[in-house]
Amino acid sequence: MTFTQLRCFIEVARQLNFARAAETLYISQPAVSRQIHALENELGVRLFDRIGKTVSITHYGQEFIPYARDVVSLSL
Repeated sequence: MTFTQLRCFIEVARQLNFARAAETLYISQPAVSRQIHALENELGVRLFDRIGKTVSITHYGQEFIPYARDVVSLSL
């Protein structure tokens, strides 16, 4: 798990949109998708449900938000 993955996760959770999160983070949308996919694979759970262009956060994603924020805030 990397800080980049956590920052991507936090921003997608905030925006509920991969493209807008990418713009905010100044990286490409495919890069955000790869980071989230790698994080989900490492954790073994889906953090977001993707239905068409609609993104919603899963129960696991909701539970993970405070931990991700804590780790990122400690790194600053």
